[in-house]
Amino acid sequence: MIKVMSFNIRYGLANDGDNHWHRRKSLALARIQAFTPDLLGIQECRDDEQAEFVRASLPDYQFFGVHRGGPGDTALEMAPLLFRKTAFSLLDSGCFWLSETPTIPGSASWASAYPRTVSWARLACRSTGAVLTSVNTHFDYVPTAIDGDAQCLRQWLDQVVPQTPVILTGDFNTEKGSETYRLLTNGNMLIDTFRQVHPHESDAITFHAFGQPEASEAIDWILVSNHFRIIDAQIDRTHHGALYPSDHYPVTAVLAWKR
Repeated sequence: MIKVMSFNIRYGLANDGDNHWHRRKSLALARIQAFTPDLLGIQECRDDEQAEFVRASLPDYQFFGVHRGGPGDTALEMAPLLFRKTAFSLLDSGCFWLSETPTIPGSASWASAYPRTVSWARLACRSTGAVLTSVNTHFDYVPTAIDGDAQCLRQWLDQVVPQTPVILTGDFNTEKGSETYRLLTNGNMLIDTFRQVHPHESDAITFHAFGQPEASEAIDWILVSNHFRIIDAQIDRTHHGALYPSDHYPVTAVLAWKR
């Protein structure tokens, strides 16, 4: 089995008052450790004290992330992926930008508020030798950029999925009724793990703005190619009173290889 988690941990410099990173980082870490994912996609991780904490707290994982770039202090933000070193060996890895010039670091298109990246790693399962590609991303929030990001990622997936099984984690900043969701899942390109396990449940929220119901959205997904059987999929809603691990709930999936 392969255990997968996607978790937007909310960038550490955000002025979140009682929910500041320094107050909730141990809660965020505890949710990761409670699930013990084999593959972990994180969004909004800054390459400063925040990433240092994640790396130091998860020594059993290999960490791969690239600065998204662009002007100002937000350039240090990453969408890193992590994998458990006892579960996988690394064959190859890379990053591209969700833009009209995806090989140019820091590039942005379609009126995107920030440059956005896709991190990927081609991994070999140590127990079976099977190879997969783990992919992690964080789409922009400007509507025109979300559409462009989806088109760019879909074009890349069209080349990759026929060659290797894919597990995609991400914060897509749009809900499941959107054209972005349709584009990524159309023709069973990728399968929504949560919907597969909970077909009769309305799309459960993942973004909650630290417990604010009026802001809730179902924007964090784990999508997988048809090479996998989906055993389980959940949303971890754990919080301690008014203190939340993040403004997003982590989402999880448990997969098995199809024979």
